[in-house]
Amino acid sequence: MSEAPLPAIRSLPSWLLGRAAARGRSLVAEALAEQDMRMWHHVVLSAVRDLAPVAQADLGRGVGLDPKDLVGILNDLQAAGLVVREPDPKDRRKNAVSLTARGARLLTRCEKAARAANDELLAPLSEAEREQFTGMLRRISGTDD
Repeated sequence: MSEAPLPAIRSLPSWLLGRAAARGRSLVAEALAEQDMRMWHHVVLSAVRDLAPVAQADLGRGVGLDPKDLVGILNDLQAAGLVVREPDPKDRRKNAVSLTARGARLLTRCEKAARAANDELLAPLSEAEREQFTGMLRRISGTDD
């Protein structure tokens, strides 16, 4: 059995993007871990800040998490005093999630750490290359507005 043609595979943009994404996730995860935060917890905390007060179901749909996974993350965040769940003023049968002052302070630190990790990821690029690269990533990821 012959070995996979690694030079051919490793030259594919999809393979290179996957490797860059894995490196970026690793750098960000390490930076967040220094703040005692995990990646999905950071995503949820950031979404709560942007959407609050937000119905728990809307939050889950907004970040693309299964409701059971979201409940676990929210339980962790609430136990740490980072978010509160209260009856939704629009529909008292639902929970609305909001950020606490402690959660806002931690989120600020996490965002700073994540930006530093991304700066490390993009360190080989000039500022102009970073802007161009980010613009190209937006276009090929389908998130270009």
